[in-house]
Amino acid sequence: MTDLSHSSSHLRRQPKQQRGKQRVEKILAAAALVFDEVGYEAATTHMIAAKAGTAIGSLYQFFPDKAAIFQAMELRHLERVQAMWTQVNASDIGRRPLEQMLAALTSAVGKLFEDPVSRVMFVQFYTSRELFQSIDEGLTQTVITSLAMLLQQRNPALSSPKANVLAEVCVHSSNAVMLAAFRQGDQGHSQQLMQEIQALLRAYLEPHVGDEDSAHVMKVMICPHCQSDRLTKNGHRRGKQCYRCKDCGKQFVSVQAMAQS
Repeated sequence: MTDLSHSSSHLRRQPKQQRGKQRVEKILAAAALVFDEVGYEAATTHMIAAKAGTAIGSLYQFFPDKAAIFQAMELRHLERVQAMWTQVNASDIGRRPLEQMLAALTSAVGKLFEDPVSRVMFVQFYTSRELFQSIDEGLTQTVITSLAMLLQQRNPALSSPKANVLAEVCVHSSNAVMLAAFRQGDQGHSQQLMQEIQALLRAYLEPHVGDEDSAHVMKVMICPHCQSDRLTKNGHRRGKQCYRCKDCGKQFVSVQAMAQS
C-alpha cells in the first residue's frame, strides 16, 4: 500500500488504526473506478461510498467532499511516480543493452498503472487539468529530464539538447499511446497498444543510443518475466543453473535470461 503521510493532508482526520488506513485505500480505489466510469463531474460521494462498500458516514469521517478525495488521489499518484523514477535512477538500467533498458522502463511504468488511481489520474490529467492542484507539466518535464540522463549515460557523445529532444519525443509519444490504450473499451486491444510502446521506442532510439553507440553496456542477467536483476541461484536443472527472481518469485534457467550484446 502507498504511504498516506502526504495524502493525509487532505483528509478530514488521519486514520491511526490499520483498519482506518485500509478504509481510506478502499475509498481511493473506489473513487478511481467511479471517476473512470462516469467522470469527475457526474461522480458523487454516495456513488464512491457504495463502490467502496462503506457507509457514507464513514467516507465523511475522512473526506469532506469528492474534491478532497480527488486531491488525495492526485498526491498518491505523484508519490508513486516519484518513487518509480527514484528506483529506476538507482538501478543503473542505462548501462544495460537497449532492449533490456526499455523492457525495464516499460515494466516499471506498467506496474505503476496497474494501480487504478494512477491510471485514472493519468487520463484525467489529459482531460480536465483544471482539477489538479499538485500535478502539472512540471511532472512531465521531470520524467523527460530523467530519461535524457539515461540516454546520455548510454551514449556520452549525445549533447544535452539532443538527449532532451529524444527524451521529449519518447515521453510524449508514449503518453499518447498509453492514453489511447486506457480509453479503449477492448481490453485485448488496449494491451496490444501498451506492448507496442517498447517496439516504438526501440526503433526510434536505436540510431542514437543503440548498443553499438554505448561503451558502457554491460552483460547482465535479468528475469525474463519482470526484467528485474534481483536474482538468486536456485539449484540446477538438467545441468543448467537455475535462478529465482526476488521480485516476482518466478524461476527460470540461465539461458533464458542471458543478455545479448
